[in-house]
Amino acid sequence: MAYVPVPKDLSKVKTKVALNLTKRQIICFVLAGVCGFPVYFLTKSVIGIDVAATLMVILMLSFFFLAMYEKDGLASEKAERSQAMDKAEEKPSIMDTLKEKKRRQCRVCQHRWGK
Repeated sequence: MAYVPVPKDLSKVKTKVALNLTKRQIICFVLAGVCGFPVYFLTKSVIGIDVAATLMVILMLSFFFLAMYEKDGLASEKAERSQAMDKAEEKPSIMDTLKEKKRRQCRVCQHRWGK
């Protein structure tokens, strides 16, 4: 008899809508097509086919990145936002930095003059 493991944490399981893609992926792929193909067709006569195709690919890759990238189960913009929040919490304020610099200067002056 075949054994199929079933995960206990179902929050990581994503529902697939069509063609084994999530709703987010479908939306991003459609937006990539809606933005990429007109750019190609409108610019190929002006800048040439090769450059227009390259421009289209670069534009569409940004949407593909938004659709596919995940870090720790978070989508790209949520992962970036949480990383920025973590950095903001770790960063000392400007006043704390200035006070610490002033304290170090006072210690150096006292050490030099033997006080």
